[in-house]
Parts: sequence; C-alpha cells; structure tokens
Amino acid sequence: MIRYRRPKQDDAIIHRLIETELVPLSHLPAKMLNQVKKELPDRLGRGVTLVASHDYDSDPLGFVHFMLHGNLLYIDMLAIDSSSKRKRWGNMLMDRAERFALSRGCLRSRVAVDIGNAAGLAFYEKLGYSVVRYSSQGMCYEMEKRF
Repeated sequence: MIRYRRPKQDDAIIHRLIETELVPLSHLPAKMLNQVKKELPDRLGRGVTLVASHDYDSDPLGFVHFMLHGNLLYIDMLAIDSSSKRKRWGNMLMDRAERFALSRGCLRSRVAVDIGNAAGLAFYEKLGYSVVRYSSQGMCYEMEKRF
C-alpha cells in the first residue's frame, strides 16, 4: 500500500534508506553530503512524502519525496529498500505522486538522476521521462515528463 509519511514511525527508516540507497550513488563531496544530511529533517518537512508498506501499520519499504512548484512536480528523492526492489513499489510511488500532482494542475514532472545510476535512468525512461540536460555541477541528468 501507499500511504503518507508518519514522521515518528517512518523517519528513521527513511534516513536509513537515504544513507544506504541514495548516498552511495551521489558524487557530491563529503562536506556537501554532510550538509545535505543535516538538512534532511527540514527538507522532509517541505513537500509531500509518501511511503510504500505492506499494510497501514508496517514500516516503509520505500518512499518518494516531492514538491510542487506552480505547474511542475519535482521528484526530490525516491528510494526503495534493496530487498524490495523490482516488486513495483517504485512504480506505485511514482504513480501516486504523479496523480497527486495532476490533481493540482501540474503539467510536467522533473527528476535528477546521478551520473552512473543506469538503473535509475532506465526506471524513469520506462515511466516516460527523458533526459533534458546534464548538470556538470550536480553530476546528474535532469529528466522530464509532460503529462
């Protein structure tokens, strides 16, 4: 099931997923990564976080965090526990995030995918996203999908 984040129950697991599934893909210098980690509580407080879990009371298997900017859905983070990958949790999280954005008038969606994350690029391409540019500063591909 997909449900909204419950901070007291979910945040420790979300932080672990970020540490184990997203940080290893990042090319940011250690100093910048540490700053990003410090800002996580504030970052999760902005936007919307949905979690995938087996049932309403279960711990998260993955999450998507996103923000709406005018008519743009920005996918900030998506992570699935390695033991739960390839079981459609990512697809379900993205579907729910996109439907949420569509219901609020969004016309397109963007996501940044770290260079070297071939699985991430393939995942988003299957969902209809395409690369619009490469950011050498962030060492990532910016991908977009129009609704």
